[in-house]
Amino acid sequence: MESQSLLSAFCSNSTFSPIHNPKPPVFPVSPSSSSSSFSSRIIVSKQFFSKTPYLLSKIVSPKNQILFRNNLLKIKALSGNGEEKANGVRKKKLAVFVSGGGSNFRSIHEAILRGTVHGAIAVLVTDKPGCGGAEYARKHSIPVILFPKLKDKPESVSANDLVTTLRKYEVDFILLAGFLKLIPVALVQAYPRSIINIHPSLLPAFGGKGYYGMKVHQAVIASGARYSGPTIHFVDEHYDTGRILAQRVVPVLANDTAAELAARVLQKEHQLYVEVAAALCEERIIWREDGVPLIRSKGNPNDYS
Repeated sequence: MESQSLLSAFCSNSTFSPIHNPKPPVFPVSPSSSSSSFSSRIIVSKQFFSKTPYLLSKIVSPKNQILFRNNLLKIKALSGNGEEKANGVRKKKLAVFVSGGGSNFRSIHEAILRGTVHGAIAVLVTDKPGCGGAEYARKHSIPVILFPKLKDKPESVSANDLVTTLRKYEVDFILLAGFLKLIPVALVQAYPRSIINIHPSLLPAFGGKGYYGMKVHQAVIASGARYSGPTIHFVDEHYDTGRILAQRVVPVLANDTAAELAARVLQKEHQLYVEVAAALCEERIIWREDGVPLIRSKGNPNDYS
């Protein structure tokens, strides 16, 4: 209420027209311990600010700034603990698991930097510290954890230590992006309905232990299947058996090689994983009564896929 009063008072005393919004504000306003400060501050999105020249019209308090250009164009809320919110949804912290080059990891990270995914990659987990995904993470100052525990790698962690470490980083969701190790039961139980994996075939076909990388595409072509494509599914205690969340269809051409098919499937993987990561971070995953997960459309809340 204090923030709304100050905002109204400021608008009435300025050359700007008052802001009338019939809907409740999208940002929470909490009483602080001091009557002279807020527990929340209103700022303009950094990305939006970088593209548009703004005039700093009024400093409401040392901790609360309102940026205007003719009228207030865009606001974001920052809660008292420094967590950015968009449309009332807290920015989610992600852990990504990789074993190789990590192209899906890179696509998600780039989408975060663009603002497409309302999240942040808190940590990368890998079983191969020298892989391309780990090198990319270090280059972008993302912490790297080595898992599973290896005798010749004292910095590697056990399953229980991994759970503890992810809790320390306050991880909300785990995204497997080409991680070839079986996820331990302790981690699955610690993060129920919060771990997803991408697989390069239309599950349940061509999935399970031994089906990974180029082996999947070779098997698809050898079978005579006319279609393939990536699947994103929730993770359980087994390989590729969790609930399917999203798929994209890729035609298998008559003269395809495994490498050619893999390249087209990978292109769809990058698109699909970004879309699903965005839905996760925006809390648009809905579970049907029979346990099937659906993605609620961002543009139309009554549509699901």
